[in-house]
Amino acid sequence: MSELGPLDSGFMELEDIDQHVNLGIGAVAILRGSPGPRAEFTDRMTERIDVNPRLRQRLQRAPLDLRAPQWVDDPHFDIGHHLRWAALPQPCDEAALWEMVATVMEQRLDRDHPLWRATVVEHLDGDRWALIVTAHHSMLDGVSGISLFQRFCDPTSATPTPNREKTDGNGGRDWWAMLADGLRLPVQAPAALLRTVRAAAPLAWNAIVPESGSSLTGPIGRQRRYSVARVSLAQVKQIGAAFDVTVNDVALAAVTAAFRAMLLARDEEPDTETVRILAPVSVRTTDADGVLDNRVSAMLPQLPIELDDPLDQLRTVHQRLNKHKASGEAGAANSILSLAKWVPFAPLAWAVRTALRFPQHSIAGLATNVPGPTRPLRLHGHEVLEMFPYAPIAMRLRTAIAILSYRDHLGFGITGDYDTTPDLDLLAHTITTTIDHLHQSCPTN
Repeated sequence: MSELGPLDSGFMELEDIDQHVNLGIGAVAILRGSPGPRAEFTDRMTERIDVNPRLRQRLQRAPLDLRAPQWVDDPHFDIGHHLRWAALPQPCDEAALWEMVATVMEQRLDRDHPLWRATVVEHLDGDRWALIVTAHHSMLDGVSGISLFQRFCDPTSATPTPNREKTDGNGGRDWWAMLADGLRLPVQAPAALLRTVRAAAPLAWNAIVPESGSSLTGPIGRQRRYSVARVSLAQVKQIGAAFDVTVNDVALAAVTAAFRAMLLARDEEPDTETVRILAPVSVRTTDADGVLDNRVSAMLPQLPIELDDPLDQLRTVHQRLNKHKASGEAGAANSILSLAKWVPFAPLAWAVRTALRFPQHSIAGLATNVPGPTRPLRLHGHEVLEMFPYAPIAMRLRTAIAILSYRDHLGFGITGDYDTTPDLDLLAHTITTTIDHLHQSCPTN
């Protein structure tokens, strides 16, 4: 057994507070051919889920939440609870697939069973099929989720080796390490606390102070929309090299242009305080790639949607992200989560539930970037042609954009509230055209 960490538990609490929210994250893989006979596919998946014991474990909550929820073995595990089959309606195109993704991902996972699901989607045009894999955010983050998907695939020399969490059988915690930390705490705590408070103050201020209102935030319903954008990873890297910025800078510059286009199309004026985004930052070390949990921090940068030139947007995004990194904002958020591990679970859960009941007005969207596999993958012998990520929406954020690299492409998976974001295709189109514009602006072209 192992306990949920503070962030893992927070995702459960958020879902409990808002019945319109499903906190499942996912990946959509498009494969060549067809999945083959259902029984054969099920047998192979049954073999593959042994790569991590978490896939056979469900959550168990303590009475009155006196301790954190624990992962425990499901004595009645049945893979039939986790495999679903669907077929696309005519004309079996990608538009129908994205509608299917939205429908699948808006459905909550059953907490009576392990919190993951795989949906096989047959009859995608062009001799293709798709696999939609989803797991609850309390179980994994984007990096560990992609690592898990790789281990579902056919083994190669580059397949990551499953890692096991250090545990002595006491709730998944390494008690010797905790004892050593406790002995060092009186010496290290005062200085660490001061550094954390200094760095966290701007983060807290940005999270609670309302920005100018826009249609990007507000109540959300249960239904979702989903769309994607594809760009060349080689072109993105060329843009980064030409203007001395990162791949993430280029991606967020394209997201900036997309949000600007959306607001203009809605007859709203983009200004300097309209779009502050939640940008998760991975703090996962390489030796923890196979551990299923959340190891992320966060920054809250403002996107320069007041600028209309993509090059100006790119330079400003780069400057603002560097400023946030230098401020220690992400490290402060991670330190707060680390300190929360020492707080008894019951008062911590109560505090989180209370905070989540207050609607936030300052964050307008989510954008998260996850590095994916660079080598081709195969699943049961079928080539994985493309992969797209799915990020959920919650807390009045009506739009989430997840970014995933796979082989030579960068895929943007865009999630929106069904009733309030009917214009996701405009976001997707603007992302691709912005990347094209930036690439054409490179001095080498």
